[in-house]
Amino acid sequence: MRVTTKGQVTIPQDIREKLGISPATEVDFIEEKGRVFLVIRKEEKSAIKKFAKLRGLATVKMTTDEIMALTRSDK
Repeated sequence: MRVTTKGQVTIPQDIREKLGISPATEVDFIEEKGRVFLVIRKEEKSAIKKFAKLRGLATVKMTTDEIMALTRSDK
């Protein structure tokens, strides 16, 4: 396998399929005792992902304008 001038290598298709590596998969390189390992980065839960599962679960039957009126009330 050859490294390009940009420092890129191609991961063979069978390895990508076996490990579930697809475009946009985040990976890290770990050096240990003179050897380098490619590992799939553990998914960090972003704020967007944390709340994505809650999307559409609101039970309040108010319009956006009604909710905004409550939050801006001078009471």
